[in-house]
Amino acid sequence: MTLLLGAAAPEADAPLYLPDGKLAVPADYREWVFLSAGYDMNYSAAPPMAEGHMFDNVFVNAVAWHEFQRTGHWPDKTVFVREDRGGSSKGSINKNGEFQNDNLMGVEFHVHDEARFKGGWGFFFSTGTAPADFVPYEQDCYACHQSHGAVDTTFTQFYPTAKPFAVKAGTFRGE
Repeated sequence: MTLLLGAAAPEADAPLYLPDGKLAVPADYREWVFLSAGYDMNYSAAPPMAEGHMFDNVFVNAVAWHEFQRTGHWPDKTVFVREDRGGSSKGSINKNGEFQNDNLMGVEFHVHDEARFKGGWGFFFSTGTAPADFVPYEQDCYACHQSHGAVDTTFTQFYPTAKPFAVKAGTFRGE
């Protein structure tokens, strides 16, 4: 794994924490396993963005993906990356529909690390290539993922390539 910070690569594609507790953003996460893309997804009752649209792309580290395919569980050291990008309708030859533009709105991380986080999972946020800040446990994302996560507090219900492995393994909860 290449890191944007020039730090030494951790074993395989495991998370790399900096001395200040931040998470190093892997430079190659876009080469990881692509799980899904969402369009204007929102987990709260708040109205959608007033102007524009947002796409999210979800990636997971390859070591975790291969273990998930085998067991239906996300193993320790799993790293999910959710890249949020702006949407556009006008550009080049496009006449209808929306496409992702180069406006990177943020990068979110959902990290499984049993030794490091309460409940085994932690969240981080970055505005792009800067090290990702830990999201405090008091934030709604923890309770929401605990209540609505289909597998191991993850929203596997939104990953059509992953869901069948969890269903087959009997680890999928939800609809």
